[in-house]
Amino acid sequence: METGGIPKFPDFKPIAIEDRDTLHEAIWSFQPETSEPTFTNLFMWRSHYRTVWCRHDDRLLFLCRPEGQPPYFLPPVGPSSRLEAVHDALAWLRDRGHVRRAVVERADSRLVSELKDLPSVVAERTPDQDDYVYRSEDLIGLSGRKFHNKKNHLNRFLKNHRFEYVPFSPSHADACTAVLEKWCAIRDCGKNPVLKAEKAAVLEALAHVETLKLSGGMIFIDGAVEAFTLGELLNRNTAVIHVEKADPRIPELYTAINQQFCEKQWGAVPFVNREQDLGLPGLRRAKLSYNPVRMVEKYRVVLE
Repeated sequence: METGGIPKFPDFKPIAIEDRDTLHEAIWSFQPETSEPTFTNLFMWRSHYRTVWCRHDDRLLFLCRPEGQPPYFLPPVGPSSRLEAVHDALAWLRDRGHVRRAVVERADSRLVSELKDLPSVVAERTPDQDDYVYRSEDLIGLSGRKFHNKKNHLNRFLKNHRFEYVPFSPSHADACTAVLEKWCAIRDCGKNPVLKAEKAAVLEALAHVETLKLSGGMIFIDGAVEAFTLGELLNRNTAVIHVEKADPRIPELYTAINQQFCEKQWGAVPFVNREQDLGLPGLRRAKLSYNPVRMVEKYRVVLE
């Protein structure tokens, strides 16, 4: 164990809220493009993925051990080249982790490029994990033929509802939790392990908004919170949306909360990352309908 309680590879510790400043500082210096390496994402999903972390020289390693699935590493966070860190992590996972394939998941093209001289690994595309990136001005203005349908959705919402957009406040966490419970009841989260895990992750974010230093917004209709969203800066030019929940029975409400949050919070940030679609057809259609400007491609790095 290093000084200050930071473990050194191959010792690991679970992610805790007290790690926020240490990990956020290192991740921000790295300036990620993919949505996974933010402290918020790692923390809110830590129970589902059973994530632990340590240092490898000047880099961070994150090991995910989801129940019933083989463990895997996320890409090391830190300065280039990360070749040695990847090699050591995968060799350790192969020798100590009792896995058939030692892998790094959610790798971006930057890491793949760094590993081009490591003949013992191969990179496999994982398009279901690609992140959708949009121009903020597109999500705000919904201008032009490509956004004709979305603009109509927003106009219908504005015509049919007297609403108020309000920045998120921890004092409204219970009201947002009620929206989440309503969403889960309609989606039948109890019978879907993925949605059940998502609910738990959103509850973690709501419970720790201030410590996580998240930005957020809410839409009130007739005095009640009916939609909320949470996000933060991913890098200097890109915001990332971690949470967006609304009553699915209210038409166009998702269009409204997305447009309002981007307008009120991210107008000065060029791009917005709205994470991946996980290969779910409905989610893919929804994300494509906002006309992403590009995709952040991801890979699985495999030790042969």
